[in-house]
Amino acid sequence: MKYSNQPMGHPMVWLASFALISVMAINSTSAQAQQAPPRQKIDSIVALVDDDIILRSELDLAIKGIVDRIRQQGGDLPPKHLLEKQVLERLIVRRLQLQRAFQTGIRISDTDIDQAMLRLAQQNKLSLMQMRQVIEADGESFVEFRQNIGEEMMTDRLRQRVVNGMDPITETEIDILLASDQFSSGEYNISHILIALPEGATPQQIAEQESKANNVYQQLQEGLDFASAAISYSESQEALEGGLVGWRDLNSVPVVFSDAIKHLRAGQFTVPIRSPAGFHIVRVNDYRDQSQVMATEYHARHIMIEVNDLIGPREAMKQIRSIHKLLNDGQDFETLARDYSDDISSANLGGDMGWFAPQAYGERMEQTLAALKDGEVSEPFQTENGWHIIERLGKREKDITDEAQRNAARNNLRQQKMDIEIERFLQQMRDEAFVEIRLPT
Repeated sequence: MKYSNQPMGHPMVWLASFALISVMAINSTSAQAQQAPPRQKIDSIVALVDDDIILRSELDLAIKGIVDRIRQQGGDLPPKHLLEKQVLERLIVRRLQLQRAFQTGIRISDTDIDQAMLRLAQQNKLSLMQMRQVIEADGESFVEFRQNIGEEMMTDRLRQRVVNGMDPITETEIDILLASDQFSSGEYNISHILIALPEGATPQQIAEQESKANNVYQQLQEGLDFASAAISYSESQEALEGGLVGWRDLNSVPVVFSDAIKHLRAGQFTVPIRSPAGFHIVRVNDYRDQSQVMATEYHARHIMIEVNDLIGPREAMKQIRSIHKLLNDGQDFETLARDYSDDISSANLGGDMGWFAPQAYGERMEQTLAALKDGEVSEPFQTENGWHIIERLGKREKDITDEAQRNAARNNLRQQKMDIEIERFLQQMRDEAFVEIRLPT
């Protein structure tokens, strides 16, 4: 069989040992073989994935990363053969996603990766050079780290294509959810174990997986750490993160789960729950109420000189400074806004922008408003749209709980649909692929 796309950096190494014969003629002739050098370990194939392969060295490296993280978090390591099986399955699904992404025309340029690396460094308050030093100090290859970022971007874009095909959330769906007993403003931090069922599972397969789920549940009752159980047995996307799903409210998980967990306290877990995907055990790690949501709003008016093909940034700056001087000389803000502002939505209103959330017009506008007092006029400042002068007229705290709940309901419905669609897509892709696992039994 011919294999394509063999990962670089893992060549097959073949060693030959040669005996060196030395002839000594004293009274007789004898041959002595020089000791052969120690035999190096040969890299081997642990899985065939369609026309691609996964090497032992790749699996060992991935296992090391998982083991290091578990130890850092103080968790218990699962049995080696279970961890090996779980990590290999993740590598297989990842390889299938990369193949599908490539086949469907998804490409990630070096520029895309560079920008992602820069954002990652900035989020950690590091320069690119400092981030590289940190990565290499941990014994990792910066080149492989960069390659992993690119692959992660490819799989993200593939999944985005999957969810982009979903039907949009309707206002009627939101109304129904808000009016139902299922809607909750509280949030649960949950973890999850999935004992999956193949598509079109036979009664025997269902019985076997149910027995496996009950066995895991029994071990949990006897004190097995939930995260360790997830790493050992779960077949969900979060398995190697200890099954951690994170904060969700009851509206963003299937009803069969919400009914089971809404009466649980932190640290408690459900009995195995059957769904079309398989058998689930869900643990509540923590709970928090969603209290009243308040938001700051400003009332302001402004004058804007737009930067465009006719007026460059320098000319726009000159004009706004001239207008600012007129204001300082006592001319009326409202009149100057009508005469000079390029913001057609507010110019005829004397520059009045009404009440708005500070982030609605960008970070620079938000920072400028926050630094002003009511009735105070700013110095000229620049945004991506042009040059501005703004007068803060008022500030208030507004109760947006209803609006926030509606947005939460919309996001939760979408998240629920996304989870189902992505899980279905990955399962179907895995079922349709040719996969041959070559781990020792």
